[in-house]
Amino acid sequence: MQIIPPALERLIADLTRLPGIGRKTATRLALYILRRPAAEGRNLAHDLMVLHDTIHLCHQCFTFSETDPCAICGNPGRDSRLVCVVEEPGDQIAIEKTGVFRGTYHILHGVIAPMDGIGPDELKIRELRQRVASGQVDEVLIATSSTVPGEATASYLAEMLQDTKVRLSRLACGIPMGMDIKYADEHTLARAVESRQSVPGRT
Repeated sequence: MQIIPPALERLIADLTRLPGIGRKTATRLALYILRRPAAEGRNLAHDLMVLHDTIHLCHQCFTFSETDPCAICGNPGRDSRLVCVVEEPGDQIAIEKTGVFRGTYHILHGVIAPMDGIGPDELKIRELRQRVASGQVDEVLIATSSTVPGEATASYLAEMLQDTKVRLSRLACGIPMGMDIKYADEHTLARAVESRQSVPGRT
């Protein structure tokens, strides 16, 4: 005997595909959506339908944006010669909330994780090297998380850019080891950005 209606079961199954959403949470969310007015459900469905049609990657920094270039890359008030490299768009949002970084970004869309089959070719690393090779960048701030994959990615980037003339820096104090950058509070991130340090071995 099927207690849950098929349409509701399909929504629950869809929600469980989201990261961090288990069966219980998905059921609670699905029931909440069902209890809300039908207009709200239609608005949610419409927003999901148009998401991939309206949001694309910025050709320069590879963040999600409805415009190309994105609002940051297209802002003449930003320092385009200072590039902050982050793992995901969520990390970019976290740093922007501090209000202290006035450069631009480069989104890798992940970290190097060989056990998961993710190598440099699966990330936007080649595009970063091309951006640096263009001669339009003076400093690269490596702002990957202080996790094992994040540190491995930072080391790879530092080695890759070692033969270039750009200044390499890394987020300094404030980010505890093992913390994902997007979960750090704004004051911690602000201190880390403001006190960034050069990569050892570089002048």
